[in-house]
Amino acid sequence: MTRIALSPVTAVTLSKDAPVVEDAAIHVENGAITYVGPAADAPPFQADEIRGGEHLVAMPGLINTHCHAAMTLLRGYADDMALEPWLQEKIWPFESGLEEEDVYWGTQLAIAEMIRNGVTCFADMYFFHRRATEAMLESGIRACPSASIIGVFPDVPGQIAEARSYVSDAAGAGDGRILPCIAPHSLYTCEREHWTAVVDAAGELGAPIQTHASETRTEVEEVRKRWGATPIQTLESLGALDVPLIAAHCVHLDEADLEIMAHRRDGRSAVRVAHNPTSNCKLASGVAPVSELRRRGIDVGLATDGTASNNRLDIWSEMRLTALLHKAVELDPTSLAAAEVLEIGTLGGARVLGLEEKVGSLETGKRADVVLVDFHQPHLHPPHDVVSHLIYSAQAADVTSVIVDGRFLYDGGEHLTVDVERAMAEVDARARRLAAAAEE
Repeated sequence: MTRIALSPVTAVTLSKDAPVVEDAAIHVENGAITYVGPAADAPPFQADEIRGGEHLVAMPGLINTHCHAAMTLLRGYADDMALEPWLQEKIWPFESGLEEEDVYWGTQLAIAEMIRNGVTCFADMYFFHRRATEAMLESGIRACPSASIIGVFPDVPGQIAEARSYVSDAAGAGDGRILPCIAPHSLYTCEREHWTAVVDAAGELGAPIQTHASETRTEVEEVRKRWGATPIQTLESLGALDVPLIAAHCVHLDEADLEIMAHRRDGRSAVRVAHNPTSNCKLASGVAPVSELRRRGIDVGLATDGTASNNRLDIWSEMRLTALLHKAVELDPTSLAAAEVLEIGTLGGARVLGLEEKVGSLETGKRADVVLVDFHQPHLHPPHDVVSHLIYSAQAADVTSVIVDGRFLYDGGEHLTVDVERAMAEVDARARRLAAAAEE
């Protein structure tokens, strides 16, 4: 495997001991970080690839904790609608015509976009998960794909059996880059017996559960009527919090929900939250209480959701919006400072996915998921505070190199593992077919 030296760089490490190291060196061997620290103190190292420059900032890869990757097929198809009619009248009819190859190419395009934007790991929840996983493996990205369970679709026992089989088959694939999950869509699309079977399967297989929870007021009220409690309280009663649970959105929470979510298990909160600020704004779902979640020790990561409800797979914009939105809502300019938001977008996301021992910070022994950002840009000068600039000034276009598991996936403006031109052409043609069929 390629031995990589990144030097000189400014290393934004996210480690407690030395969060920012100027004039740093990072050494990568066999996919792992073997040194990060001052270049003057670096041990001798024979590198196959060297990248460096005073203008380059090295940071952990961004982590997208919730998306529906192949929904690139629906980008711009059904904008400016409320969630429930958006799903029922536009999204689900479009998706009813999906085929495996549609999902494969939609996922390829999503991965290309995310890699270009500095995302090195993402959690996915969509149809035809096996074919989507093939796209992830081919690209070299790190991912947490899910076998979806949707109770309104036929043969739910068959869906659950397939989820069990998939988790067993995919665990550790891609030299450990793939962490398979089970994804019951929500409490309003899956019945009690479905959830019970999913929780049993997740417990037996050691697989995380991904789901949607407390996204809108309408959802919370529907779940109250159907289940007799809020989504979070219902998930607890089902035993879903006894296994790793990644809950997307968590916008509408009451005090009892927060107390349940904050309970610690294995060093993590009982519920790990994937915060989707742009999607929640676009669908007018509301604003999640991220500051309060973090005050209570609840793990929070950032997410884009799918491109049908966001239009971009860009964690840079999610970080900036998070920093600004919560200040405005809370009327507190100190809320969610730049360093805190950067942590949410990197190490916080790793905690949500249960990967913090592997990735999320630049530390010796961790896997080398590294992004280089070019600070030789007008909007990144003068360099008063590199962390502040990463949140308030930097943008996806500033990313110059992306490394996952010690391998370059993007470098010098070139994708090295995804055929982007073909992916765009395939998605365009397939999206036209699906849209025409949905409108018939």
